[in-house]
Amino acid sequence: KENMAEYLQSLLQKMVKMFAKCLSMKVTQLNTGVELKKQKSEMTELGENNMRISQEGIDLVRAFEGCELEAYQCAAGVWTIGYGYTKGVQEGDMWSKEKAEHMLWHEFENEYENAVNACVKVPLNQCQFDALCSFTYNLGPNALGTSTLLKVLNSGDYSSVPEQFLRWNKAGGKVLVGLSRRRAAEVALFNGERWEHI
Repeated sequence: KENMAEYLQSLLQKMVKMFAKCLSMKVTQLNTGVELKKQKSEMTELGENNMRISQEGIDLVRAFEGCELEAYQCAAGVWTIGYGYTKGVQEGDMWSKEKAEHMLWHEFENEYENAVNACVKVPLNQCQFDALCSFTYNLGPNALGTSTLLKVLNSGDYSSVPEQFLRWNKAGGKVLVGLSRRRAAEVALFNGERWEHI
C-alpha cells in the first residue's frame, strides 16, 4: 500500500507538471477543438495505408509517457528512457531532451505508424489513427495485431472499439490507474473528443 501511494503521488506530480507545461504552450491556448472536428470528419479511403500520426496524437503520447532522461524501470519492470523508449535500454543510460524528441518521432515513422497502417483494413479518420498509434506505442505492434480490438475494428464495428481499448489497463496482472486514464484518453481521441481533462 505504501509503495502504491508513493507511486500515485509521483504520478500525480508528473501529471501536474505536464498539465502546467501544456497550459503554457501556445498551441494548447489557441486550440478550440475545430481541428479535432475537422480531423474526425476526414476519413481515409479504403485501402489507403500511408497515414501519419498528427501533433494531437504525439501530444497524447507525450502527456502519458512523460519524458525521463535517465533510464528507469516502468511498472512492468522494463528499462525505459525518453518518452517510453525501451529497445536496448539499460540501467544508467542517459539521454538529452533532443534525443528523446528525435527518438519519439523516429519510432512512429519507422515502426508504429506502419504497424497501424498494415493491420487496419477499414477507413480511419486522423483521430482514430492517432488513438491507435498511441495504443500501439504503449503496448507494441503484436498486441494490436492479435487483439480483439483490431478484429472488432476491421469488422467495421467502430462503436464497439472504445470498450476494447478500455480492457488494456493492466500491467503484471494488476489494473493501473495510469493505464486506465491513458485508455480513456485514447477512447476520447478515437471518438474525436478532447482528452486533456482525463
